[in-house]
Amino acid sequence: MTQSYDLVVTNARVVTPDGVTSGGLAVSGERISAILADGEQPAAKETIDAGGRYLLPGGIDPHVHFRTPGLTHKEDWAHGSRAAAAGGVTTVIDMPNTQPPLIEPELAAEKASTVSGDSLVDFRFHMGVTVDSVENLRRLQPRQATSVKVFMTGHHTAPNIIRDPVVLDRIFQVAAERGIRLVLHAEDDSVFSLLDETQAPPTGYDAYESAHPRTGGIVASSRVIELVRKHGTAAHILHVSSSEESDLLKAAAKAGLPVTYEVTAHHLSFSAPDTQRLGARIRLRPAIRCEKDKGRLWDAVMEGSVASLGSDHAPHTVEEKLLAVADAPPGLPGVQELIIALYTGMRRRYPGMSTDEAMRHVARLTAEGPADLFGLGGRKGRIAVGLDADFTLFDPDVTWIMAAKHTYAKVGWSAYEGWTFTGRPDVTVRRGETIWDGRDPEQPRFGTASGIWLDAEPAVPGGFTAQRETSA
Repeated sequence: MTQSYDLVVTNARVVTPDGVTSGGLAVSGERISAILADGEQPAAKETIDAGGRYLLPGGIDPHVHFRTPGLTHKEDWAHGSRAAAAGGVTTVIDMPNTQPPLIEPELAAEKASTVSGDSLVDFRFHMGVTVDSVENLRRLQPRQATSVKVFMTGHHTAPNIIRDPVVLDRIFQVAAERGIRLVLHAEDDSVFSLLDETQAPPTGYDAYESAHPRTGGIVASSRVIELVRKHGTAAHILHVSSSEESDLLKAAAKAGLPVTYEVTAHHLSFSAPDTQRLGARIRLRPAIRCEKDKGRLWDAVMEGSVASLGSDHAPHTVEEKLLAVADAPPGLPGVQELIIALYTGMRRRYPGMSTDEAMRHVARLTAEGPADLFGLGGRKGRIAVGLDADFTLFDPDVTWIMAAKHTYAKVGWSAYEGWTFTGRPDVTVRRGETIWDGRDPEQPRFGTASGIWLDAEPAVPGGFTAQRETSA
């Protein structure tokens, strides 16, 4: 008897860990059942003709702030997950700095219950830690979280800062004992406090970057490396912004330390003069650096030093962004723009690169890397038989101008408004269900909000680094 599938995709360029081939895939239930050869078209309840588009693994954004609970005037899961789906992202990992913060392991199930029924995409959480909650990490189970966010400095929505070196040392020790991966906002608060004693706060965005200099990130990254060396803790540094930090972290990984790092799309897209021009739209922590830093981050991305790309999707309302320079909160919406901005940047910076090669980089940075880091590789992150049928059909050639009307984040604006993008996810499928269909730009369609709270494997210190070196 000829097998019939639930969903078949044909006429695609399929991006797998082994390369890019023409063909398609077949889905039974929620899993990938077969990778199809070019021209193969078995019977199915539903067939999608990809029309030559690239079939990428569904994006995993490991760095979003969907603001639930307590800050849902800025963002919520209904809007945030729509933005994710429209951007080709099928899984997100949410940050803990909400109101109240997610610092009690038992609250993870309560948060998952709140989110369920509102999310188009599957999800996990990073746990938080405060000066008074370090011992909570000993109760943390992989079902609740396999990673813990540490703020070494703070801002408007991140008040729980770890300043005391004794407390920071204890966090690294407990995390190592429990097999927890630390994810860190690695800027040293004492550096900024010292500078604030001798300089007035900036009154304009021309001085914003110099008021929040790279020194904070370099000092903090150095401290993290020494603590990793001492305790063997797996540490992943978020939104690295400078060439010095990138080079330092690359050296630490080369020395065999379980240190990895993330770069954001906005640190690859913008440079310091853009902050003067766009002001609060790209007011960020860490700040946007100079063109030299952006170039070095691109080098690190392309050579494989960067473990993952994250959006740091952190929306604020227009009214909040219009406050005075000292009061406007840092952060921007970015989950929808993540894959698009990465691909557009590659096309512009490396015009001789083939589309196949560019798509392999996209898959590595936005799917494979995050899946390996955060214990999701057993079901997410790759186009392979037996894994979840999470994928996006990406048109690599379409050129379009980003406008506010295209955005799905609750705040309704994008830092990329007016940008000419190349490439766009036209269809996004999560566990076999189409959750975004934008092939008709005038009538885009979303699926059902049936995203689930995922299980994950515990963090393995050095696992990602060792895996990459073995395969190199």
